[in-house]
Amino acid sequence: MLKNTYIHIPGVGKALEQKIWASGINTWDEFLEMEDRISIPLSRKTRICDEIKISSKHLAARDCFFFSQRLPSAEHWRTYSLFSDSVAFFDIETTGLSPSRDRITVVGIYDGNESKMYVRGINLDDIVEEFSKYKLLVSFNGARFDIPFIKSEFPEIEFKQLHIDLMYPLRRIGYGGGLKNIEKLLGICRSEDTDGMDGFDAVRLWRKYEKGDTEALDLLLKYNQEDIVNLKTIIELTYPKMVEKALKT
Repeated sequence: MLKNTYIHIPGVGKALEQKIWASGINTWDEFLEMEDRISIPLSRKTRICDEIKISSKHLAARDCFFFSQRLPSAEHWRTYSLFSDSVAFFDIETTGLSPSRDRITVVGIYDGNESKMYVRGINLDDIVEEFSKYKLLVSFNGARFDIPFIKSEFPEIEFKQLHIDLMYPLRRIGYGGGLKNIEKLLGICRSEDTDGMDGFDAVRLWRKYEKGDTEALDLLLKYNQEDIVNLKTIIELTYPKMVEKALKT
């Protein structure tokens, strides 16, 4: 979808992007080949062609930061197919809901093949280096919850890369509610141990662990791991619908 995108070009909004698509021009290459199809001033066509060439160079260089700065945050999902080889699906657990009063207990990061779990008092500080490895981050409600928490405790993490907060593009294609509800709508099942658990259970399990219950931590980690692994399943199932919805809008 990124190569179908024009709204990252200065001066191009969604209305013009839709006009380009409606003229039968979808990809950047098609625009360069068939720019005469679109009835806009020549100066604007030239500007778009120049910007397409710049964008192509940045994409070839795998420059996630260029597109992170240029694309509206709500449209970062468009980059998934081209940056999914350097993706971190992530989720945190905390002692409560306030970044100013509560603390991170667990951070889970899944690269599409391997899950890595980071636990307060064990290896939580390692997330600073880990997050720096990825060009694309995927979360659910991460913009409002996870990232503010992480920034509060680890201000050195800048989060300059692309970030898809799945909650928003999912809403646009009809999948509302929380993560667990969306999993059910898509037919994604949890394990028997974690089925029905929520964030409040995660807080309870952490408190039990702090009192010496190591099995509580094991269950908490399993719960978090299912969150991050399911994020990949969700975006793989819904990305084609996101593309279809965008191109038809």
